[in-house]
Amino acid sequence: MSTWDEPLRKGPLGGRTAKAFADKLDLHTLGDLLRYYPRRYDRRGELTDLALLREGEDVTVQAKVLDARRRTIPARQGRRRMDMMEATVTDGTGRLHLTFFNRGSHHQNTLVPGRLAMFSGRVSTFKGRRQLDHPEYVLLDDEGMEGEAARAYANELIPVYPAVKGLDSATIARSVGVALDYAVDIPDPLPPELRSDKKLLGVHEALRKIHRPADWAETGAAKRRLKWDEAFVLQLVLAQRRQQAEELPAVPRPGADGGILDAFDAQLPFTLTDGQREVGDRLAERLDATHPMHCLLQGDVGAGKTLVALRAMLRVVDSGGQAVMLAPTEVLAQQHHRSIGAMLGALGRAGQIDGAENATRVALLTGSMNTAARREALLDAASGHAGIVVGTHALLQEHVSFADLGLVVVDEQHRFGVEQRDALREKARDGRPHVLVMTATPIPRTVAMTVYGDLDVVALTQLPKGRAPVSTHVVPAHEKPHFLTRAWERIREEVGQGRQAFVVCPRIGDGTDGSGGGESGDEIDAPAEDAPPGARPPLAVLDVLARLKDGPLADVRVEALHGRMAPDDKDAVMRRLSCGQTDVVVSTTVIEVGVDVPNATVMAIMDADRFGISQLHQLRGRVGRGQLPGLCLLVTESEDGSPARERLAAVASTTDGFELSRADLEMRREGDVLGDAQSGARSSLRMLTLVKDEELIGEAREEATRLVARDPDLTGHPPLTDALTALLPEDRAEYLDKT
Repeated sequence: MSTWDEPLRKGPLGGRTAKAFADKLDLHTLGDLLRYYPRRYDRRGELTDLALLREGEDVTVQAKVLDARRRTIPARQGRRRMDMMEATVTDGTGRLHLTFFNRGSHHQNTLVPGRLAMFSGRVSTFKGRRQLDHPEYVLLDDEGMEGEAARAYANELIPVYPAVKGLDSATIARSVGVALDYAVDIPDPLPPELRSDKKLLGVHEALRKIHRPADWAETGAAKRRLKWDEAFVLQLVLAQRRQQAEELPAVPRPGADGGILDAFDAQLPFTLTDGQREVGDRLAERLDATHPMHCLLQGDVGAGKTLVALRAMLRVVDSGGQAVMLAPTEVLAQQHHRSIGAMLGALGRAGQIDGAENATRVALLTGSMNTAARREALLDAASGHAGIVVGTHALLQEHVSFADLGLVVVDEQHRFGVEQRDALREKARDGRPHVLVMTATPIPRTVAMTVYGDLDVVALTQLPKGRAPVSTHVVPAHEKPHFLTRAWERIREEVGQGRQAFVVCPRIGDGTDGSGGGESGDEIDAPAEDAPPGARPPLAVLDVLARLKDGPLADVRVEALHGRMAPDDKDAVMRRLSCGQTDVVVSTTVIEVGVDVPNATVMAIMDADRFGISQLHQLRGRVGRGQLPGLCLLVTESEDGSPARERLAAVASTTDGFELSRADLEMRREGDVLGDAQSGARSSLRMLTLVKDEELIGEAREEATRLVARDPDLTGHPPLTDALTALLPEDRAEYLDKT
């Protein structure tokens, strides 16, 4: 067993202290404790003569105890009886009073009259007397401490740890100090040549300097080394996953000259962007490989990801295989089915009178389909007659089979659980299928190198020509109610010109609040994280719909759309909106992705502060999808200057999804970004920050890739193998593997 893994209860702390760390901080091993880093550092304060003390200053004084006395403060209503010790000290230039609450007998036995000590704390005044409450102190001999030594003591950095009731920072610091002295033979996980090349501290020296720094330079060097530990271990896991994926068998899908893909490209009414062609070529190269493609296609809203994915699917069909597209909601699955069918035209109507000679079928499979339609879709998939199958979670069921599944496309992959995404890959008969996951939420480079580091990331950064601009404005409804009145007027103006609009609400509001959304979880029942205490519940679709029909949109055709509606009803609403029979749809976030209504030009997002930056950007992408400019109105009652308003201002300031993704990353907890809520594991990144450490993460990725190429199983690096287990538990590694 490595020293890292030695249980605290068997180590130097003693059973009672070890139990406190286990119960209160979930720290069980020596490694856990040594990696419990300080939150910040304090200084004791400037070495000062007593005559020069000023209220509010943090100071250190060298003084002799003149007197010390204990007294008891009687219990009062709402307060227990307290033991108090008071002392008076002097340095010859003035006097200072010290007060200690509880443990008075300990301090009285230590701070006896005539004793010399260094005292550190913040100066306050009580009844005209200068005093220090609960000062830190160190006892000195009769000679005291010389000037330089005294100043060094005053300027020493004091680590401050995240504390909990029953384990204060000082107790944690003492325990960490004991652990440091005990664990002198900790194995260093980083290879010696890497430490030498990157000029990194040894692991024990780094731990000593992070917990007991002499100055800021030591904390900086220690942090750099410990960040390397975290980045390198994470990148090693991902490098191993990439190499293992390359060793898995897959059927190459090279396409065919003169096939359905060439026919599709020839009938396109527009020219592919350079980005679409470049990404398409990269996907074609990977589909032609004998190991499975495992690719993440990211692109901003409206960049044409579905078109790129469809061309990859047609290449597989040309190779004799099938492709499946998995969507998170029935609304989106139906939208994809319609749009793919429309783009293919006769090429998607095999077996029909107007079908092209080399056509295929596009099948739809969802959980709400009637028995006959479901049976037909299952038969088309199992027989291979359907080259493309679009569906929801219904595709994951055991009885769903394919003749030759060659490509799995997962749209908005973050909406699916790990096991759900993995289940579909198991339906291929020969080897593993190629996998393409798509996201319309642009991902910063550091997140792509960590959370998605085992995927080949390709990005569409170029929008197709002709896309209209979308302007975004914050509507402070509470501060300026006339702004909200004007928002409804703008919607009426757009409708008056024959256009459509969306009004988005966080909640459905059908009397079952708190029971969750529809299949997509398309509502928010909880107040915003930064909402003031007692804040009202989020606005609801059904409530807002009623108000609009009876008020500002009384003569406008308004309908509701949300996840609890029957699938046929949802589809009917979207069809009426698309063909102009409905003017305004009041919806939850069920329309967040994939919904394409080119004539929709305006969106009002109610309680916009309840949504995150990425989600607001996704919602905004539902308007301005045609030739007409779009307008997005972020309606909020949050206060000016609040974090919520900062988020909304960020969204309003730019339509660049990549810029917003970085702002989103800066405003979120690191653990959220890394998916800890989904994986169920505490974040292994305690020192590394994805925003600030991009360069270091890139270096770690390169070094990890080289090491795994030389030693795939790390058999020549036992301490590194132990670090993989300690810093990245197996359940976390499996989570990263499957994502």
